[in-house]
Amino acid sequence: MTSDQRSDVEYSAHSITVLEGLQAVRERPGMYIGDTQFSGLHQLVYEVVDNCIDEAMAGWCTMIHVTLHEDNSVTIEDNGRGIPVGRHEQESKKQKRDVSALEVVMTILHAGGKFDKESYKVSGGLHGVGVSCVNALSKSMRVDVYQEGRTYVMEFAKGKVASPLTVEGMTKKKGTRVTFVPDDTIFTFLEFDAVTLSNRLRELAFLNKGVKILFCDERESEPKEVSFKYSGGIVSFVQYLNENKDPLFEPPIYISGKRMLHDGPFEFEMAMQWNQSYSEIIYPFVNNISTRHGGTHVSGFSAALTRSLNQYIKQHQLLKNMKVAITGEDMREGLTAVLSIKLAQPQFEGQTKQKLGNSEVSSVVQQLVGEELTIFLGEHPQVAKMVAEKAALAAQAREASRKARELTLRKTALDSGRLPGKLSDCQEKDPAKCEIYIVEGDSAGGPAKMGRDRRFQAILPVRGKILNVEKSRLQKVLQNEAIGIVISALGCGIGADNFNLSKLRYHRIILMTDADVDGSHIRTLLLTFFYRHMPDLIDRSFIYIAQPPLYRVTRKKKSQYIHTEKEMDSYLLSLGVGDVQVRLHGNEEPFSQEGVKTLLKMISEIEKLMVGIERKGVSFQECLSLYKEHGHFPLYYRMRHDQGEFIYSEEEMISLQEEEKEQLEEGVASSTSADEGGEEFVEDLSMKFTYLELCSKERWERIHTQCSQFSCSPSHYLIGSTLLFEVSDDEGNRIPFCILKDLVEYLKLKGREGIEVQRYKGLGEMNPDQLWDTTMDPSKRTLVQVTMADGVAADHMFTMLMGDKVSPRRQFIEAHALSVTNLDI
Repeated sequence: MTSDQRSDVEYSAHSITVLEGLQAVRERPGMYIGDTQFSGLHQLVYEVVDNCIDEAMAGWCTMIHVTLHEDNSVTIEDNGRGIPVGRHEQESKKQKRDVSALEVVMTILHAGGKFDKESYKVSGGLHGVGVSCVNALSKSMRVDVYQEGRTYVMEFAKGKVASPLTVEGMTKKKGTRVTFVPDDTIFTFLEFDAVTLSNRLRELAFLNKGVKILFCDERESEPKEVSFKYSGGIVSFVQYLNENKDPLFEPPIYISGKRMLHDGPFEFEMAMQWNQSYSEIIYPFVNNISTRHGGTHVSGFSAALTRSLNQYIKQHQLLKNMKVAITGEDMREGLTAVLSIKLAQPQFEGQTKQKLGNSEVSSVVQQLVGEELTIFLGEHPQVAKMVAEKAALAAQAREASRKARELTLRKTALDSGRLPGKLSDCQEKDPAKCEIYIVEGDSAGGPAKMGRDRRFQAILPVRGKILNVEKSRLQKVLQNEAIGIVISALGCGIGADNFNLSKLRYHRIILMTDADVDGSHIRTLLLTFFYRHMPDLIDRSFIYIAQPPLYRVTRKKKSQYIHTEKEMDSYLLSLGVGDVQVRLHGNEEPFSQEGVKTLLKMISEIEKLMVGIERKGVSFQECLSLYKEHGHFPLYYRMRHDQGEFIYSEEEMISLQEEEKEQLEEGVASSTSADEGGEEFVEDLSMKFTYLELCSKERWERIHTQCSQFSCSPSHYLIGSTLLFEVSDDEGNRIPFCILKDLVEYLKLKGREGIEVQRYKGLGEMNPDQLWDTTMDPSKRTLVQVTMADGVAADHMFTMLMGDKVSPRRQFIEAHALSVTNLDI
């Protein structure tokens, strides 16, 4: 380093900084929870829930309750022993004041009950940084401990004590309740995803047999509590994973065992089942923590499986005419397995705990699985034969695939030296700086090629039918022209033997399809291909989805691009409100800008309610008329055939359901007694009622309260005879309104004045400069990064959407038909 490159800042003893308490976590949060975005935010919840699960594994906790509140806070409560609240001798002497064990746990790193081998034999959080990290990264945190008939409360803020430990009354409850609000000065992403959390909680319920986990998202307009409890444990887990597939046999194979290692007890359990698919799915867990990158427990399991099946096949000469050698990969084709081990001193690779490193685990798992699986195969020859035949087919397909790949490499564009003719490559050679846009057809490819920055952006138009790889082996995948072009362009190969991530030519692979049904279908087919055959690209976050706009709005020679219908409505309303003044009828003082926003939000809530009710085939206007007539809004609707009636309370609905149940039971009894021929009684479904929930009581009360602020009622959305509001335009005209819907429509119409709207049905309709400005310019575009936070949920969804079984797709469509918000027919 030259003298002019050196820093002028003095480096002395004063330069050495000591971070006190939890300040280190706040300064470097990524070291403890991974990142400060989506993943790290949800890790906060997992850290607290893991403590509850540790109580469950120790035998003290049977129920965990997780609640997402409207203010973005989270509450996690269990019925375990509760965090100790007594005086902590060591820390009290050190700080020369009374310090409770609760304060030690919440404010000091590497403090907890996991280091004492007597308190927890096994646990997930062994670093002692979990719940104290959550405290450090929370704007506020409240901990309620229920012990010895008392409720102890302590509050924290940003890792420090905000209010000391106090006793707040008596209680019969036991356990700990933690409520926290993530710190918005640290996290760049603050909205919890209910699906991500519920998937993880379901996973924990599978892994801890008999533990009941309740989850409630109070941010929903109609909050519902979901309960997860599985008495079958990981056997139920495997059945859940295979529910949209065709298993070769029932029930899944279950193996468990215990051993005493030099550093403590070791527990192992495994469930596995083969199905007719071509994908191998193994989910390994250590102390309830998903080890996505495997480790010694997975290598031990795979070795035992291969050896046991090989021995059985040779001893019983099942495949004596096979010309192709069967490998472990062939034996695992179509296998779904869940491994769960629990040990006292797991050695993970870092705090993220993605891979297990304990060397002794491999031999113990290999011994346990080998012994038990050999016994199982001997006792179930039919299952053994089916698995062997499945492996033989896989081996033959693998050999055919190898020959097809070699032939393809010689004759087609899959050769890495020959790029596909349709590819417009970029000039840059460093993959980290390159990106490729995969677009549908030449109509979109033309503007993309002309509008791109050819220095680092490549364009690949894909024509023809893209194969649904969920239903196909690799041999057939390689024969598909559209997929072959994609493989060739990326350059990293395909298949376990040929995939090489270091040869990937682009580190940003962007799927850019039209914003319609066909575009969504093509995108899903491509994502299915990457997920099944190039999962490393998703793991390394190389896959992105482009977000082209739906509209181009021009006003006073200024253009703006809009991506969604909802955004368009908001934009028109903002323009309309900007040109007028809104006031209550008879009041000369107009609403402030904030007041108009609140009014429009209230009307939007009523509109959402209307859309939801009318999708269920019930007239919203009739509901409002009944409300106006009776002063009560109907909460439920009961129907049979074309006959229906409104129900005004939950109590009334429960009473009617019980009455109906009694009538049906009486019908069953009389039919059984009259049936002398002994035929099976078939329930007459035409006698049953269908119950529809129109609106929760809490939601209705919330809407009613919002309306009262503006001296109106929800019925005024469609029905009105009394003047409610007046709108003054630029010319001084005053327009009166009796109906809320008319007010919104007028403001949208006002917003459309003087603007030109262009609707893009496809990327081919955009000029190259427009496509660059909206979708390809790195400084302006919006890209959605494809990640796989939950492998279980991803596999379940891809199998359901793209698999052979039709009924799961039909059930999914029926379940979500009433909640769809953007249907393009």
